[in-house]
Amino acid sequence: HRGSTDYFVNARKGDIGAFDSPKFIGLPVGEVLNVAKDYLDVEATEPLANGDGLNVLIKREVVGFRANTVEKTGHNRYRVWPNDMPADLHKVRPHHPLNRNLDHNWQQALTKTSSERRVAVDIMLGGWQEQLILTLTSEDGVCITHTLDGVFEEANNSEKALNNLKAGLAKLGQTPYYARDMQVTLPAALFVPNSLLNQFRREAIDMLDAARLAHYQRGRRKPVAQPAPVYPQTHLSFLANVYNHKAREFYHRYGVQLIDAAYEAHQEKGEVPVMITKHCLRFAFNLCPKQAKGNIKSWKATPMQLVHGDEVLTLKFDCRPCEMHVIGKIKNHILKMPQPGSVVASVSPEALMKTLPKRRGV
Repeated sequence: HRGSTDYFVNARKGDIGAFDSPKFIGLPVGEVLNVAKDYLDVEATEPLANGDGLNVLIKREVVGFRANTVEKTGHNRYRVWPNDMPADLHKVRPHHPLNRNLDHNWQQALTKTSSERRVAVDIMLGGWQEQLILTLTSEDGVCITHTLDGVFEEANNSEKALNNLKAGLAKLGQTPYYARDMQVTLPAALFVPNSLLNQFRREAIDMLDAARLAHYQRGRRKPVAQPAPVYPQTHLSFLANVYNHKAREFYHRYGVQLIDAAYEAHQEKGEVPVMITKHCLRFAFNLCPKQAKGNIKSWKATPMQLVHGDEVLTLKFDCRPCEMHVIGKIKNHILKMPQPGSVVASVSPEALMKTLPKRRGV
């Protein structure tokens, strides 16, 4: 299950099969101690919260429920009231493993803003009573200067006026910037109406946007190596998934001579590998020749079959790269369908009906 394996990134470390249930049961969080009429007592290794999705396995059947209310009753002990008590939950014996497949606190943490990418700006306001000079310098070194002419009188309350100037210039919430440093070098605290100050700030931000865009240097693509590299294979099977002419031209350019069409092209009508996986059922069943000891080392990895209703898939094993191949055949009704990307496949039945000529008198 997700979170329980790295899927052989760091070599094979054991069986990854989950034969108890194909459903996601989550991670173990403790044990069920007692089941009452409308609640259960559990001993948890992880903190539980209201809204958690919990479940137990009973004879390979997942019995799940939503924790409506969770109350801590002691050290690592919780009393859980399910939103709807499953009837099968009363079959659970003490110390039965408990799993959690929905962590409410974790889900809530994902919905919150964890970080913002914003550009730092240093702000400096100077000038005199007849003109204000605003200088903005971004963290990448782009600097602009904007002026505001007028007659600005000294404020009666200098401390309040100075704080208003700093607060008004630092209002950058709807922009990609944040004020890293703020300096006011006016000879005295001047009174500037909020409407003028806000317009002054917005105009300066627009100027900074334009200046940063003008100074932006677009990266250049590295030139193609000469001589051009040669692809290690000259023949590509359908597994390379070459479907359109652009992909075909790319491989031809680098030395591939023969390219089979992708599986979507409906040209592979026989039995072919439809899935190649590192997960091996022979290894899971302790029938792997590489892991065998004693006389059974002479075993060969003969094919197996997966049967699901009327569907039968053959499993073949390539032990050298340690892979399992699921062999299947494209179905007849798939062959009759239009190929992906074709004009017919891109037109809906409703749009196709609109192209039909209208009957007279209708």
